[in-house]
Amino acid sequence: MSTIPETEFSALATLDWRNESLSYAQLKAKLPRPAVNSQTAADTVQQIIDDVRAHGMETLKDLAKRFDHVELEHTRVPQHELDRALEELDPKVRLALEESIDRARVFAKAQRPDDAEVRYANGATVTQRWVPVRRVGLYVPGGLAVYPSSVIMNAVPAQAAGVSSLALASPPQKEFGGLPHPTILAAAKLLGIDEVHAMGGAQAVAAFAYGVEVPDDERGGIEPVDVISGPGNVFVATAKRLVKGVVGIDAEAGPTEIAILADQGAEPGFVAADMISQAEHDANAAAVLITDSPELAAGVRKELEKQVAATKHAARVTEALSGTQSAIILVKDLEQGIEVCNAYAAEHLEIMVAEAEATAARITAAGAVFVGAYAPVSLGDYCAGSNHVLPTSGTALHASGLNVNTFLKAIQVINYDKAALGEVAAHVINLANAEDLPAHGDAVAVRNAQ
Repeated sequence: MSTIPETEFSALATLDWRNESLSYAQLKAKLPRPAVNSQTAADTVQQIIDDVRAHGMETLKDLAKRFDHVELEHTRVPQHELDRALEELDPKVRLALEESIDRARVFAKAQRPDDAEVRYANGATVTQRWVPVRRVGLYVPGGLAVYPSSVIMNAVPAQAAGVSSLALASPPQKEFGGLPHPTILAAAKLLGIDEVHAMGGAQAVAAFAYGVEVPDDERGGIEPVDVISGPGNVFVATAKRLVKGVVGIDAEAGPTEIAILADQGAEPGFVAADMISQAEHDANAAAVLITDSPELAAGVRKELEKQVAATKHAARVTEALSGTQSAIILVKDLEQGIEVCNAYAAEHLEIMVAEAEATAARITAAGAVFVGAYAPVSLGDYCAGSNHVLPTSGTALHASGLNVNTFLKAIQVINYDKAALGEVAAHVINLANAEDLPAHGDAVAVRNAQ
């Protein structure tokens, strides 16, 4: 174990639950979460959605000026800008993106489900066909960082599903003349995406959900999509929630989070580095260490003191680690630690305990699980082959990370001839009468009588 300074990082809260017996409801209520007024966000976002629906491109241009400080004539990025971005891309970054694309495509291809067909007596068949959605809107955030990796994570599973129409939105950047970041554009070009829009936030979600008509413009408008995918801030997540039903969404992916379940054998330097790696995203990012070892907790604090001071975005990291969403949680044993993990339902969960694989198999709620000391979250962010668009804020209790199935729908096909229908006709009629829906039974009886 490396030599560490005596001082400890004090900004991170400690929650000591070693002597507490918490019910599941109590546990969920006590978990560290960001202090966000979602109702305020919902009111603001609903107004933006209403404005985009009513005024279309004019609202998108107005909001680009208001939020992004750029003047736009149209959201559509010209093709020559996509070409130029790829031509000017750093060759090392291009190689890294290509490797990430290749690995993601292998995993996505393996996820594609097979159609299922069941044959009953007398030639009756019921089939489930998997069909890709018609059109998808991919959202890639801007802000404090650049996310070409999110272009890959959004596009590859949609392409593997067979989606024929992809449109990508990313916020316009003042320093790049109102275009999205050129690395975003280059990644889109690498993936064969030719429809890219300079728009961000809730307004991008609204434009994808409802479409934008622009008469008499050769660039056209924005055709409505069937599914919107991609991470974003609280306003993007809220907008996706508000348009869900009009379109499908992948999940409500808000500020990033990491939870680490670790025991006394874990390397404090690794744990601290991984907490910092997520905390550098933004001030609302969450980093939670769950451990039964006070010695490890102290070691991690000492490593944080050293590593935070040395990292580029130290102020941002410190703010994130100081927030209500970040903490060290002391538990009495591994069993309690697993309970906490399953209640927290982390976007990213690292397992650094003696029996890491066996422990990981007991996790029932997480966006992605990283097993052992040499599977950091940053590996999954870029080149593991897995997808980094994952559910946050506890939604991993019921939601999944982005995958091929996000862009597929199952259509059931029922094929019965007269003999097959006759075999179950009496059952259908009896059940219809039991539900006081006799016309349902009549629809069968009229066929059975011929």
